[in-house]
Amino acid sequence: MSHSIENKYVGELRTESTHLKSSNVIITDAPTDNNGKGNAFSPTDLVASALCSCMTTVMGICANKNQFDLPNSTAHVTKVMSSHPRRISKIIIEINFDKNNLSEKNVEKLIAVAKGCPVAQSLSSDLIQEVRFNF
Repeated sequence: MSHSIENKYVGELRTESTHLKSSNVIITDAPTDNNGKGNAFSPTDLVASALCSCMTTVMGICANKNQFDLPNSTAHVTKVMSSHPRRISKIIIEINFDKNNLSEKNVEKLIAVAKGCPVAQSLSSDLIQEVRFNF
């Protein structure tokens, strides 16, 4: 299955990506530590955010399939860059779930599917994924 995105470079180290089915637009700017203005997500910020979003999405799918509610959550995502070569070296995610009464079995299922999400499986094995789940 494929999905179409149109990406335009619009100058001054800025891009606009349009999700063609919905017409939603994401703007990226180069970060200030890489010659940019840092006025929007950088492409590497989106990678870190995508990892967290993918994890919580597949947890929601798991909860639906297993007929229980996934509690609302808020996550803090930290991206660590290395310079030689310039790349993401580590993504730290802490997901805090609202008060809930999930069984230990369901918590284990959720953590397993999150760690095996498509984005996590697509990233380099050199990239450290440090994830804390606070149920």
